Amino acid sequence: MPDSFSSCKISVAIIMSCFNRRDTTLKSLSSVYAQDEDCDIYLVDDGSSDNTSESVRSLYPNVNLLRGDGSLFWGGGMRVAFGEALETGYQFYLWLNDDTFLENDAITKLLNTYFQLFQKGYPNSIIVGSVQDPATGQLSYGGRLHTKRFIFKRFRSIQPSDEPQQCDTMQGNVVLIPHCVAETVGNLDPTFTHKFGDLDYGLRSQKLGCKVWIAPGFLGKCSRNTVVNTWADSNLNITERFRKVLHQKEFPLKAWTVYASRHKGFFWWIHWFFPYIKAITGKRMEKHTNSN
Repeated sequence: MPDSFSSCKISVAIIMSCFNRRDTTLKSLSSVYAQDEDCDIYLVDDGSSDNTSESVRSLYPNVNLLRGDGSLFWGGGMRVAFGEALETGYQFYLWLNDDTFLENDAITKLLNTYFQLFQKGYPNSIIVGSVQDPATGQLSYGGRLHTKRFIFKRFRSIQPSDEPQQCDTMQGNVVLIPHCVAETVGNLDPTFTHKFGDLDYGLRSQKLGCKVWIAPGFLGKCSRNTVVNTWADSNLNITERFRKVLHQKEFPLKAWTVYASRHKGFFWWIHWFFPYIKAITGKRMEKHTNSN
């Protein structure tokens, strides 16, 4: 452990947001409390009607429980929780999706990966944890690397290996952010109510001189999202698909325009049309929805 961390206990804040999946949220919290590391938890309940808050208060009274009105979604909820933790001040902030279940040594492995990179001269490093689908054992979410298809920037997933790997950005299921990076990059961009906020954060951090790394191995489990009853479901009619693609959880006009123009390169405006064209035509090659 570097000398700058060895003289005091390491402080970690867990950043979470939830909505109407009480049992899943409680299972995720249980996986946090099974860790070797002591952490403070900041959880935003965005107006759940299934007694999530009451159950959390009963089972985990030490959780810093914050309430939303149902309009925050993932990006807004995480931004509120992150903001509260930043006000208090911690050495590390760990984003955790409430449908992600950590392995018992996950946080220790994330911290060890950071300290390893710190000693190699990379203090301004975000550490991403890879998670696998419990049904298939395959990678579900984690680090993302830019690739090019024709003239457009797209992403491909990176399988974890035995050593840290550098990547371009990340999906926000398990992400360790040291305070020095949080000071440099700040909070999640409020433009992104639900999706794109995690990808944008990683890409912005790179532009500001930080690095994003994938921790070795799988650190948890999280099921892949299905396309059923989404804008990518070809079984829905065109009106329903187009209505869904514009929803806050998918490709709302403002957020998608900001994200595409910021990160998709010179021809971003052509790439911008793709999700809407796919929603209209019903053509979709992937089996699961993915962040772009």
